[in-house]
Amino acid sequence: MRPPRQPDVEALVTFLSTDAGGRHTGARSGYRPCHLVRPDYLTSGHHEYKDKEIVMPGESAMAEIWFITPEVYPHCMTLGDDIRVQEGSRLVGHAKIQKILNPLLAK
Repeated sequence: MRPPRQPDVEALVTFLSTDAGGRHTGARSGYRPCHLVRPDYLTSGHHEYKDKEIVMPGESAMAEIWFITPEVYPHCMTLGDDIRVQEGSRLVGHAKIQKILNPLLAK
């Protein structure tokens, strides 16, 4: 289920292959990984994939991402930033910021 507000960003999400330590299964819309939005701040978020039903390890897809409590880490993003996508401390992919939809997050 989508969060009740606009997404914070649109990003190209690329998952690491299983051989590179990524997920063993595909991710569907509704996936809620962690994101390293600042060097000292890991937050969770909600992904909705725009062009695929399932994004498999080693694949990429455009996604809308909602972050939890963006007011806690304002002005931390610029277009083209590459944000780590993690499951706990394990890196599973990257999200390259294409659009910042929440002005609070823009540097």
